[in-house]
Amino acid sequence: MTLAPYACQPGDSRGRLHPERMSTFRSPFQRDRDRIIHSSAFRRLKHKTQVFVVEHESDYYRTRLTHTIEVAQVARTMAGALGLNVDLAEAVALAHDLGHPPFGHTGEDALCDMMAPWGGFDHNAQAIRIVTRLERHYADFDGLNLTWETLEGIAKHNGPVAPPLPYALAECDAEWPLDLSTQASAEAQVAAVADDVAYNHHDLHDGLRAGLFTEAELAELPVIGAAFAEVDRLYPGLERMRRRHEALRRVFGVMVEDVLSVAQTRLATSNPQSADAIRAMDGPIIRFSKPLYQNLKAVKSFLFQRMYRAPSVVVERDRVTRIVRDLFPAYMADPTLLPENWQQDVARVSGDDTGLARIVLDYVAGMTDRFAILEHERLFGAG
Repeated sequence: MTLAPYACQPGDSRGRLHPERMSTFRSPFQRDRDRIIHSSAFRRLKHKTQVFVVEHESDYYRTRLTHTIEVAQVARTMAGALGLNVDLAEAVALAHDLGHPPFGHTGEDALCDMMAPWGGFDHNAQAIRIVTRLERHYADFDGLNLTWETLEGIAKHNGPVAPPLPYALAECDAEWPLDLSTQASAEAQVAAVADDVAYNHHDLHDGLRAGLFTEAELAELPVIGAAFAEVDRLYPGLERMRRRHEALRRVFGVMVEDVLSVAQTRLATSNPQSADAIRAMDGPIIRFSKPLYQNLKAVKSFLFQRMYRAPSVVVERDRVTRIVRDLFPAYMADPTLLPENWQQDVARVSGDDTGLARIVLDYVAGMTDRFAILEHERLFGAG
């Protein structure tokens, strides 16, 4: 496939921090994608929460892994339609949530509070730490030794990152500057919008399945109401689950088509001739139109009230928050509770509370929901 001039060209990559011989049959970004998929952190996403804690809910709900796969699928579709580097967009999409701790944003909020004295916690920065330091499988380097473009995309797919930087990102940027003040590549921007498309779509599905709201209530919302109306016109009397699916896949299509239409218009108008021209712009070029963005704000507000803050979800949030708040100080007070293969790192920071806190954070943030629950039971008993 011929890439657009504003796409990231594999031959123009800024390379890897640790030079490696080029693959004979994979581009640098394909190699990045494969390393991410084979990483330990990627596998652990299978048992990490998206919204519902999967160990105590139906296995129909999305996990952090299935969400990531859906994001990658959307990113590939949009990148291909825009003449972008599909492999880079996919690599950034597959890595974008590697830094999430157990229990989703609830776990992140708890760790942010616990880490406040030692530099805080940010899941995007933690993803950078994972792919540059914590994955330890290769003989020649720590991390995955990803290309500059993939690291840049992970770091700033949501836009430029202003100081003060999260310490995990600052460490990487000091060693290999990621131009954090500029826009991300178009491929990384695609991955970011694909994230929005995926969770807006699947959270509606999961909320319906959980009984937190009804199809009739969704039909009162912008975009979604029109989708249900079209399905009813084309398929009167359609069975409930099929009706739901047909309507929500139309919502999905509206979001993707809107992003592509806006991007195609803006690209034609600005006519960027390089990937760096995209980075130099004063705002993202891949985004929703203003009308759809406003409509999606109404949908997100509905989901916030009826799903993310639903009484049953809040009760579970309180329970898992307590698990994280128990585990972190327990390891800080007695680092010998950490596994044997972590003790060398502990010994290296002896007497340094900040260093120890960051090691404990790496360990707790890397846990799956299941492991965190079992570890809490081991240390504190059931109940």
